[in-house]
Amino acid sequence: MVLSERPGSARAYNKRIRWQSVMLGHVDLYSSRDVWARIEARVAERPDGVIATDGDGTLWSGDVGEELFREFAHRDLFRPEALDALREEARAHDLSDAGTSRDVAQRIYSAYVDGRFPEARVCEVMTWCYAGLSVDELHELSRDVVDATGVPSRVHPEMSTLMERARAIGVRVLLVSASPMCAVAAIARHIGFTEQDIVASNPSEQSGVVEPYVREPIPYGAGKVSRLRELVGVTCPVHAAFGDNAFDVPLLKQAAVPVAVRPKAKLRRLEHEVPGIVELMAD
Repeated sequence: MVLSERPGSARAYNKRIRWQSVMLGHVDLYSSRDVWARIEARVAERPDGVIATDGDGTLWSGDVGEELFREFAHRDLFRPEALDALREEARAHDLSDAGTSRDVAQRIYSAYVDGRFPEARVCEVMTWCYAGLSVDELHELSRDVVDATGVPSRVHPEMSTLMERARAIGVRVLLVSASPMCAVAAIARHIGFTEQDIVASNPSEQSGVVEPYVREPIPYGAGKVSRLRELVGVTCPVHAAFGDNAFDVPLLKQAAVPVAVRPKAKLRRLEHEVPGIVELMAD
């Protein structure tokens, strides 16, 4: 008897992308062991390099920035200090600016989900929409939300294995995410990252209070590369980079070993632009 795989299982995923690789001419599927062998060879040549990985969808399933936003809306935690900036964003994208901070923020998010609000822009909004909260309050609430939604349990095991191997031989692993630092740091602390090894979106702050502005550039698209290079320098080798979506392509192009992790359709359409890219087999 042939047993069918659960639709969301790693086996079903691997079977599907093997089929896509054959039928659509996509890149080779590599196990974590195969990917590690390639990385280890690069480390032997240049031990001073780093590994960079996206977070949402790549290192873990889901999007912590969106989950934090939705939970804030559910609890009605948005402050009046964000209202003027949110109204300006709404008007700029032909949306109503009526209501409270929560009303306008939810309207912007709904437009984003419907494809009527730019993704890069909503990443900025979901970083500074917490204006009026103290930085300490925001980080504490972020930790509560991340723990309550079970994000740490959604870390992809094949990625966890690779990160552990890299750290075991002294290779620095950097997390590069367009989600807000408060949310990224809340999950990253469970998987071996300190804030010194995280590149994420940050709001402006004044006297320890979040302001309705973002520090530019955010690590989205080409901003992932510029922010990474600010941290490690322009000459530092990037042994490997991991991503799941189209806006990870600039980061993937920086790496000697570019790896697509459970790639979304937008990345699949652009894989041909990344020399040497492989896809990581799900565990």
